[in-house]
Amino acid sequence: MEKIDIARSIFFFILAGLCEISGGYLVWLCFREGKSVLIGLLGAVVLVIYGIIPTFQPANFGRVYAAYGGIFIVLSILWGWQVDKVTPDKYDLIGGLIALTGVVIIMYWPRG
Repeated sequence: MEKIDIARSIFFFILAGLCEISGGYLVWLCFREGKSVLIGLLGAVVLVIYGIIPTFQPANFGRVYAAYGGIFIVLSILWGWQVDKVTPDKYDLIGGLIALTGVVIIMYWPRG
């Protein structure tokens, strides 16, 4: 896989992750925090967009979603740190690094 293809793939992983987390967060705010139903509906729309974004990945469904799990883990840690103000501890960071290692192996490791 060429560097430009890897960069494009990483972009789509991050975009999908941000859509999933932010969409889920908006739904959470609606149902758990009593925010407007419009906030929840906006979250649902963002979640639908999240479902479309992975179709731009160069690999098959199973491989994309397996690798995406690692990206989601890291983005969730970052979201918690920035939005919920929960500082990741060393075990969060170690787990995130392990997850990203899995992403690299699953998605980008050369295959023969």
